[in-house]
Amino acid sequence: MPISALFRPHIVSKPRKTFNFRCGRTKVRIRSARGGYIQNGYHVNMSHNVGFINRFSSSWKIFIQNPLGKAGLIILALFALMAFASFWVHLLGPMYDPMTGVDPAVSHSVGPNTSHWLGTDFIGRDIFCQLMEGAKIAFIVGLASAFISIVIGTVVGMVSGYAGGIVDILLMRMADMVMVLPSLVILLIIAALFGQLNIWMIVFLIAILRWPAVARVIRSQTLSLKHRPFIEASRVAGASNMRIIFKHIMPNVLPLAFLYMTFRVTSAILVEASLSFLGFGDPGQISWGMMLQWVWSSGHMFQAPYWLLPPGICISLLTLSFYMVGRAMDEVLDPRLRKEGKE
Repeated sequence: MPISALFRPHIVSKPRKTFNFRCGRTKVRIRSARGGYIQNGYHVNMSHNVGFINRFSSSWKIFIQNPLGKAGLIILALFALMAFASFWVHLLGPMYDPMTGVDPAVSHSVGPNTSHWLGTDFIGRDIFCQLMEGAKIAFIVGLASAFISIVIGTVVGMVSGYAGGIVDILLMRMADMVMVLPSLVILLIIAALFGQLNIWMIVFLIAILRWPAVARVIRSQTLSLKHRPFIEASRVAGASNMRIIFKHIMPNVLPLAFLYMTFRVTSAILVEASLSFLGFGDPGQISWGMMLQWVWSSGHMFQAPYWLLPPGICISLLTLSFYMVGRAMDEVLDPRLRKEGKE
């Protein structure tokens, strides 16, 4: 027996299967292995999904132990139920349609009763149905505008932080110019010039004016990530800049982006409510700000507290719930906050 045979590994169990196939001009050899497979000599771990589930479950435990997180989720769940229920309000009868439904027995605003739990407005429309419709509009405006602003801010921040140089300077100076613009004043000027804005135009304008803060935060995170060993290894392996940005950097900044999304939802809901209260909202949609505008314009501000208080309380509670969820997520992402809380 040759001496070199002494140094060969001995197979003490049944060998696993080996597959040879060709991908274009490249010959690929895959051998099954425990916990994954070996491709051309490199082990590829198939337990990535299991690791993601474990990380999610541990983060969920930290989140749900926070009283702010639990309270925020409960309030969000209640408003989500109101928003979903608004799709089926018309099944109760034409009288309960939030926009066109009018009680024929009511010719003015009346207080809570068995037919109208929160009363009616000045023409006999049910206030509780309007409140549920307003919850749907609040979620649409808040989540849609926050998502668009987070996408823009994340992409700009990653490209700016990774590219550096003149690209970084141009993108950050543009972000600074947009950041100093007063968003509500800009929206009021646009509405005064072009008339009342529809709900999707409001969503788009809020998103365009709210991305710079997110871009700055993501840029700072990207600057710390691009010099990490795994990024350097990807660059040496020949990965393109786009692949490094969206394959390796983006998964590491997405949790921070989702954290800031909760705060962007809060600001978007407040901006839309302010715009509608001032009379520049979408007249074809019922929002909580529009309800407050109707209370004011009809002269019932101090005569009908059952009409004034519900939309104001809903605006406060929904924005507060998103803020509480964001604070709890901040504790999940930053272990130092957990240590300070225990101390």
